[in-house]
Amino acid sequence: MNKLSLSAAISVLLASAFSAQATTYLSAKAMLDVNNGKLINAPLIQIDEGIITKISEGAAPQLQTGDQHIELPELTLVPGLMDMHVHLTSDPTVPRSERIGQSVPRKAIKAAYFAEKTLMAGFTTLRNVGAEGYSVIAVRDGINAGDIVGPRIWAAGPSLGVTGGHCDNNRLPPEMKYTAEGVANGPWAVREKVRENIKYGANVIKFCATGGVFSKGTKVGIQQYSQDEMNAIVDEAHMRGLTVAAHAHGTSGIKAAIVAGVDSVEHVSFVDDEAIKLAKKHGTWFSMDIYNTEYTLTYGEQNGVAEENLAKERQVSKKQRDSFSRAVKAGVNMVFGTDAAIYPHGDNAKQFSRMVEFGMTPLQAIQAATINGAKLLKVENQLGQIKTGFAADIIAVKGNPLQDISLLENVEFVMKAGTKYK
Repeated sequence: MNKLSLSAAISVLLASAFSAQATTYLSAKAMLDVNNGKLINAPLIQIDEGIITKISEGAAPQLQTGDQHIELPELTLVPGLMDMHVHLTSDPTVPRSERIGQSVPRKAIKAAYFAEKTLMAGFTTLRNVGAEGYSVIAVRDGINAGDIVGPRIWAAGPSLGVTGGHCDNNRLPPEMKYTAEGVANGPWAVREKVRENIKYGANVIKFCATGGVFSKGTKVGIQQYSQDEMNAIVDEAHMRGLTVAAHAHGTSGIKAAIVAGVDSVEHVSFVDDEAIKLAKKHGTWFSMDIYNTEYTLTYGEQNGVAEENLAKERQVSKKQRDSFSRAVKAGVNMVFGTDAAIYPHGDNAKQFSRMVEFGMTPLQAIQAATINGAKLLKVENQLGQIKTGFAADIIAVKGNPLQDISLLENVEFVMKAGTKYK
């Protein structure tokens, strides 16, 4: 090797070494410890390869060649937020009659757009609980590959449901013989559908235990899947290492889902004392979307929502908020889940103030969207806190969110895995 070649090789090796060792330092006015609600003043966070490697207080970074120091002297750091119930393919401003005509590729493009929008709102982790054609799984994989920008996503495939139920499509005439791709009836058929979801990349399973607000011809509180069918869904998913979410508004469906062993119940509109006791006994998480009713009842008609669905929303809204208050008071496990798609993506944080209004402390509401979401996803040793050894998923707001929870609606800084996005 001649001297010129040797010199070039050494330069490449040195550049690679500096690149591999480059560290990001993040400093701010304060940092929220979501475990105990304490504010840490003047934090300095060291980040290497997307992981938090050291946290100091009142220190200055010792910068080496290639290192980066991000200074946020007026902001408070908070762990990246987690929304455990979204539908990225759906746009509330598009009437459902028009959505029927949208192709799966079109929905995937919508999902990619809404994923980035949600990340910029401070949500670094999402659970997408149902989408057609494995579209959000494709978006998740595109994000993970670096093709597009978005949060970490746990994605279900098509939601499982009974024929004619909430997770079927009842808006087309019988001569079209259309059945939603998640429909399965009977214990062995639902097991097969779980296996199909897993085959095509789902890393969470979602099924509809009861009727719903936005489906046609279903009674919102009526149980749909039988206990045997729910047991089979959960057993199959858990055997394969996946968590399970159950859409359930009605009391009997909520109880049956809990008894089946689901990891979370979504919506939880009509609870009674027995349902709450069962949830506490089984350690079931409740994911209750108590903000979106305001959007639906204000804008639903102009967005083309049918009167049948608006009437069901009016039936559910106050009951669900009362159930939320009862569950919080009883100490049920709670996560932050909004059903974004019923209202505009990116407005997810508007639910925080409602959670406080209806019974939570600000710290409990933030914990629901950080450490609790991580526990539900079984990644509590990797996500949900600003802590050494955890992924550097960090947001920042101007002020103390424990004093004013609405500050989370205006996130000024977003980092995921050590990369600054906003």
